[in-house]
Amino acid sequence: MFVWQYQEDGYLALEGFLDPEECDKLRERMSEIVDEMDVPEYCRIQFTTNHDEQLKNQGSADYFITSGDKIRFFFEKGVFDEKGEFIVPRERSLNKIGHECGKEAGFKVPCDFAEHQPGIGGEVTPHQDATFLYTEPLGRVMGVWIALEDATQENGCLWFIPGSHKNGITRRMVRTPKGTFPLTDFVGRERDYDDKLFIPAPVKKGGMILIHGEVVHRSALNTSDHSRHVYTFHIMDSQDTQWSPENW
Repeated sequence: MFVWQYQEDGYLALEGFLDPEECDKLRERMSEIVDEMDVPEYCRIQFTTNHDEQLKNQGSADYFITSGDKIRFFFEKGVFDEKGEFIVPRERSLNKIGHECGKEAGFKVPCDFAEHQPGIGGEVTPHQDATFLYTEPLGRVMGVWIALEDATQENGCLWFIPGSHKNGITRRMVRTPKGTFPLTDFVGRERDYDDKLFIPAPVKKGGMILIHGEVVHRSALNTSDHSRHVYTFHIMDSQDTQWSPENW
């Protein structure tokens, strides 16, 4: 049943993967990391999946590209003044923390702690993970998204277009040749999607969503008074699979 649903819809929501105590421990550890955060002003960039917005951030793209084996911080829109100083509490300024790889565990792709802050949590526009994590053949990457707090329609749960993983991808983010600028670029463009096709996938604290690399998904603005912290990573099936050297 579960396998069929994942293959048919491109995602699968499972409640009760972690217990509340495990969720709290992950959040406590992340609070310790944020307390020690020291980010140069030129690296204080907004995280986005939007094509045009990402190109605007190229001035500090090396901060993103070299984050594969480090802990790096990416911020919500509008949390800095014109001098690059925080105008909100530091612990509420973050969109995500990434992308340190779990090499010892054999993971091929990075892990994130996504924040989605109350009142300012930015929209994640419709996208497919395979745009950024490309393999040949396609369909060998699966996202694992674990809610450390209740994820609701009010605080920015995920929304999916069921079955959209069967239509391939239309854009890729690739590294540009060494020594050129910008450091990354896009090949192709994201399709335009009808909002009516998206289905919400709310989950309780400790719930897990498995995400096919080609399924179209998004999350809305967090306009509530409640944060929506999640822990997320991707797994690649390495058998007979080529990880693209053009990936960031």
